[in-house]
Amino acid sequence: METRPKIVISSLDLERLEDLLDSLPGNEFPGRNELEEELARAEVVDPKDIPPTVVTMNSTVRFRVHSSPQEFELTLVYPEDIDTSGHKISILAPVGSALLGLSQGDEIEWPKPGGGVLRVRIEEVTYQPERAGEYYR
Repeated sequence: METRPKIVISSLDLERLEDLLDSLPGNEFPGRNELEEELARAEVVDPKDIPPTVVTMNSTVRFRVHSSPQEFELTLVYPEDIDTSGHKISILAPVGSALLGLSQGDEIEWPKPGGGVLRVRIEEVTYQPERAGEYYR
């Protein structure tokens, strides 16, 4: 079994995500248990103490596909902030849940449409609210 990387989340994100989970009917979100497990194993810190290279809610992340020059960028958002741009991923998506709390340099398996997975590396957290001084969003 592959060891999961250490994750760090802010107390503000934890509070908002717990409220979100509490508001959802138990069967509406198939990845609920996985997100709850991620939150339970996370190191929780004050928003001002989040390292600047950690993926937090509303962070924008640049990824590189393993063994390829292909890159893409996504913003991790709450479900109500999803739009049709294709540049956002919901925290309720399995990959969104897996991204929360990871750091630059961490790798994750990304499901491909139609099956299979891509291995992607977090190259850079190009925007992080906490790094920008936005603690109460």
